[in-house]
Amino acid sequence: MAHAARALWPGGRALACRLGGRPAPGLPAQSRAGFTGATGGPGPAATARKGTPRLLGAAALALGGAMGLYYTARCHLQAQDLRAERSAAHLSLSGRLQLTLYQYKTCPFCSKVRAFLDFHALPYQVVEVNPVRRAEIKFSSYRKVPIVLAQEGDSLQQLNDSSVIISALKTYLVSGQALEDIITYYPTMKAMNDQGKEVTEFCNKYWLMLDEKEAQRMYGGKEARMEEMKWRQWADDWLVHLISPNVYRTPAEALASFDYIVREGKFGAVEGAMAKYLGAAAMYLISKRLKSRHHLQDDVREDLYEAADKWVAAVGKDRPFMGGQEPNLADLAVYGVLRVMEGLEAFDDLMHHTCIQPWYRRVEKAITEAPH
Repeated sequence: MAHAARALWPGGRALACRLGGRPAPGLPAQSRAGFTGATGGPGPAATARKGTPRLLGAAALALGGAMGLYYTARCHLQAQDLRAERSAAHLSLSGRLQLTLYQYKTCPFCSKVRAFLDFHALPYQVVEVNPVRRAEIKFSSYRKVPIVLAQEGDSLQQLNDSSVIISALKTYLVSGQALEDIITYYPTMKAMNDQGKEVTEFCNKYWLMLDEKEAQRMYGGKEARMEEMKWRQWADDWLVHLISPNVYRTPAEALASFDYIVREGKFGAVEGAMAKYLGAAAMYLISKRLKSRHHLQDDVREDLYEAADKWVAAVGKDRPFMGGQEPNLADLAVYGVLRVMEGLEAFDDLMHHTCIQPWYRRVEKAITEAPH
């Protein structure tokens, strides 16, 4: 409202210019005297004849300014009403969903989904999955996390893959389409990866299924939409692969990382002890293979720093988020991936050696302050 007040009431000159008119010049001294019938001026009849055109002109200008102000205020209030309607529609839609998130807390893909759900104030229950037995997801033929079960009335839908989960739920919030219809837009297909292993791929997973008006309302233009998709995919295809080599970079870092994983995850006492020490040793060795597979530099911190600086440059200095005044899906994806390193040496180094911290804290604040 403060911004709106400044836009509507900055003074007549600025207002007239914004309305496409010209600022009203001050009335000359003779005209002001003529209106009041000041001594020494023309007679009353002459003053009336000469003053009438000016008076009519001033009245017309005032009327035009008032009408312009009225329409500006009305448009502003209509925009407020539209935002309120959208917010009410959002709350109505989110209230119809009962969500359960199956996750590993320290998984970057699961962290992405939590960032999305929290920012959009979507209530959900969390089921922490034991990473050894995975008994919590025995109901699913898809054996990875995150998985979201979405109950909408009598319909129960299973959403797999972090990017599909986010795209499907965002489409639901914007369009109001039935979730069971939306998930048909993201079919699965089998493919072979570089190691010759069969993997499940999801089609269209960075695409929101919106009509033209909905897309225009959300993005304002095609460029913003394509930019969001590009960086969401970058977070999945590149940024996420920098996490393990960095948090398991040295034996000490690997041990600290697994201490955190065991503390935050769902392990039994014996499983936890074994995971902490055997897992740390194994992941330290695996991180070296990952460095080679993804063609990382000898010091993998440099790749992490370069990725962070590349992201900050893409956001730019003229907007707080890639989404403009609030985080978009790319902001939430990058934030979610990086957040899993909090409390570890790699995260502290990232904040200290790059320019990403101000953006990171802005996203963190936006999520924290999201209405619940």
